[in-house]
Amino acid sequence: MDRPSLSTVAVVGLGTMGTGISEVLARAGREVIGIDVSEEAAAQAVTALETSTARAVAREKLTEQERRSILARFRTFTDLNAVAEAGLVIEVVPEDYALKHEVLRALDEIVKPTAILATGTNALSVTRLAADSAHPERVVGLHFFNPAPAMKLVEVVSSVLTAPDAVEAVTSLVQQLGKEPIRAGDRPGFVADGLLFGYLNQAAAMYEARYATREDIDAAMRLGCGLPMGPLELLDLIGVDTARTVLEAMYAESHDRLHAPAPILGQLTRAGLTGRKAGRGFYTYDAPGSATVVPDALTPAADATAAAPREVRSVGVAGSGTMASGIAEVFAKAGYAVTLVARSQEKAETATARIASSLDRSVKKGRMSAEDRDAVLGRVTPAGSLEAMAGVDLAVEAVAEDLAVKQELFGTLDRVCKPGAVLATTTSSLSVVACARATSRPQDVIGIHFFNPAPAMKLVEVVRTVLTGDDVHATVRAVCTKIRKHPVDCGDRAGFIVNALLFPYLNNAVRMLEEHYATLEDIDAAMKLGGGYPMGPFELLDVVGLDVSLAIEQVLYREFREPSLAPAPLLEHLVAAGCLGRKSGRGFREYARR
Repeated sequence: MDRPSLSTVAVVGLGTMGTGISEVLARAGREVIGIDVSEEAAAQAVTALETSTARAVAREKLTEQERRSILARFRTFTDLNAVAEAGLVIEVVPEDYALKHEVLRALDEIVKPTAILATGTNALSVTRLAADSAHPERVVGLHFFNPAPAMKLVEVVSSVLTAPDAVEAVTSLVQQLGKEPIRAGDRPGFVADGLLFGYLNQAAAMYEARYATREDIDAAMRLGCGLPMGPLELLDLIGVDTARTVLEAMYAESHDRLHAPAPILGQLTRAGLTGRKAGRGFYTYDAPGSATVVPDALTPAADATAAAPREVRSVGVAGSGTMASGIAEVFAKAGYAVTLVARSQEKAETATARIASSLDRSVKKGRMSAEDRDAVLGRVTPAGSLEAMAGVDLAVEAVAEDLAVKQELFGTLDRVCKPGAVLATTTSSLSVVACARATSRPQDVIGIHFFNPAPAMKLVEVVRTVLTGDDVHATVRAVCTKIRKHPVDCGDRAGFIVNALLFPYLNNAVRMLEEHYATLEDIDAAMKLGGGYPMGPFELLDVVGLDVSLAIEQVLYREFREPSLAPAPLLEHLVAAGCLGRKSGRGFREYARR
């Protein structure tokens, strides 16, 4: 079938998304027919376009003539029959199957036989919507991301009924709009939301279980993963009710318990606490629609620690790897006397030399004076025996992620370190209490999980066990403040906050790839462009190391026994083949060897 030029496009539903899509189309030179049953909504859409284009003129991104042309190309109506001349109609009415079905059936009677009908759903079945229409071959999914003028990603979704030329036509249009199209098959959530909403659901369940505060969960994912928003903040922005609808659709298809909406999402929805739009969701806002969070009954006190901290003037760091030297650098920069202990004096001096190189780079970049560099290095003493940690106030282990190795080390620290010293593990996934039980003073043991690279990353997960003393917890939080890190509190369970939320998402991305649902490149692009992630999941897996990622996922699976947490077979196969990521020259991608 010869498709007409998509020079005239109709948008049905002028809420936030429909208004944004209309603006994108009008700015790209398309004639836009906006339809909404509400005259008020139609008027607001026009006002929004007038405001945004006026702002663009003020910033000299548009001329006044260009602005007038854009406004002239946008016409609004309350009568659906006005779409008759459009070559493409995009419906973005609320996520309700009956409503979308009603709109598409009505459009069947109005549009030209060659017109394409696109649904903007991000949760409902495109196939089902298409099958119920008079011409299923012309129905596609066109999923823009909010805010549409700013977000580059558009998912082009085809069903088994969609004509290839319809997919080609809308894909070409998306490219002409200056957006990045990725093609996806019809399953709930498509690519980006298919990965995103499982992660959001787990975060909601983590909060509901009172494992960590909403503030700590959000801060952990922003600071630990570089995300623009924490998961609970994002749920409030999306709409708690909308998120629940998407998850219900995903669960209906996957029957994966990780997609079953956390009960708190239903409770908030039924209470009308649907997020920013209602003025309250996981957080409380100063007004409906506002982004300004205001304190409420759940807001933590400025200093929630009741116990008095112990005095810490000296720190011992056990380990000779990148993480150990980075942690030692952090403490030395904060003014602490640091003893850096390795298995030999030579290894300890090599680790200290790594600190010197890091500080030299800071001097060259003008971030530090030579005098300050020398002062920091002067506070670091390399040693080849744990006996050198006898007098430290805080002992931090940063050795291999092997429980037996850590337990042996803690047994030695118990013997060597003075009474009252705080003993800390930097494990990212192992049991902290198992390390504590290797000592005669488990009340002095706590987890301090730094993120790599330690000098740059602001986050520290502070992990209490059921045996950790209140004063030990207070001590570590006070130390975090002094070293200018952001501490978040969590309990002693696999993955803590960040890895418990991050690695199931990464594992799901691998499963999506091995099911041939989307390409590696499209999945990475979807999460960067649609989710605001600094790296796509496969880029991140290759950086972290596939062997490290597999080990963490195995720990999570053993702890929670969820079938969907079992490591994806493709990840296991790549590790078995020695494809470990960047460090081996090949992981999900190939890399030039240095």
